[in-house]
Amino acid sequence: MGEAYQIRDQEMPYFLTFQVVGWADVFTRKTYRDFILENLTFSRKEKGLYLYGYVIMSNHMHLVVQQKDGKLSDWVRDFKKFTSKNLLKLILENP
Repeated sequence: MGEAYQIRDQEMPYFLTFQVVGWADVFTRKTYRDFILENLTFSRKEKGLYLYGYVIMSNHMHLVVQQKDGKLSDWVRDFKKFTSKNLLKLILENP
């Protein structure tokens, strides 16, 4: 990962962008958007995430977040891992 894309101060708010591989239009379907929203709600309630704002586009999302415990990198890692595995499973079950 390049120097410009590292979270240096784990306690500060950050503007993050997550994109779908190949820019596939995954989030045009309500089921997949709802999954993301459920995951963000869980992160707020259980993982100490402060979610200041977000937008979900057809193939990517933007978030302004801060992590209460100062472990934003850990949250990003866990969010991406959980979301990618379960979203793929959801897509295969509901094409």
